Amino acid sequence: MQMQEIFIDEDFRTLLPPLSKDTYAALEENLIQNGCRDSLVLWNDTLVDGHNRYEICMRLDIPFNTVNKEFGSKDEVLIWIITTQVARRNLSARLLSYYRGLHYRTDKKIVSNADGKNQWREVESNNWIQPKFGSTAERLARTYNVSHNTVFSDAKGSETTDAIGETSLEAKKKILSGEVKIDKKELVALASATKEELAEIAAQIEEGKYEKKKPETIEPAEPETPVDAMILGLQPLEKAIGKVAGVFTAGLPEIKKKADKTKLQKALRSYINTLEELYKTI
Repeated sequence: MQMQEIFIDEDFRTLLPPLSKDTYAALEENLIQNGCRDSLVLWNDTLVDGHNRYEICMRLDIPFNTVNKEFGSKDEVLIWIITTQVARRNLSARLLSYYRGLHYRTDKKIVSNADGKNQWREVESNNWIQPKFGSTAERLARTYNVSHNTVFSDAKGSETTDAIGETSLEAKKKILSGEVKIDKKELVALASATKEELAEIAAQIEEGKYEKKKPETIEPAEPETPVDAMILGLQPLEKAIGKVAGVFTAGLPEIKKKADKTKLQKALRSYINTLEELYKTI
């Protein structure tokens, strides 16, 4: 058994889907009967892969070996864990959506330069996981066989999940495991929520009292033309921008009349998000 001290990073452990009781029991029995044949993967002294085996081996004093992998940063470790889990398991739609969104957000951060471009825009990839062409969203859309707009919405949903996790790790685990019924549309809608609102939702999730709330919406000036259709490029760009502007100006007067600051902030954030999604498609 390796005698070095091994550290657990909660960000890494939370990424892993929990094993069912039967699966965990089967793994434990296998380790007892056959020993730990597969090495645990470490990044420096931090456990990257093999958390369940590590816990069982430590508890039952079963010898194990470790192997170190080289990563340039914690972000690279996160992407490795995501792609390893996707390749290894049959994942739920909820967890797969979170993985795609986190992969996108993490990939965008790696090796940023003064022009705001990430490493895959500037240099040849040295990681087989990363395609060597196209925008981040386009490449990941091809990797996961979804649309780039799905990748964008996954990113929003994963951002909300992580924000809830900052308040309550238990609430985040319940979201990812599917124990709480909160779908991606709800998570995307909550992207503009305040820290206080997310803290309240986290508490409700922990207590098992969370209930889906109908999001407040503002009717567009011309509802026959959905914003999604504009973003998908089904209309000329100039007209799409005009429509988005129309939605913005049509909704503000009504909100101002109510003098409700919270509603105004949510409406502004909604329009900002819409413009950002449109911007990404240009």
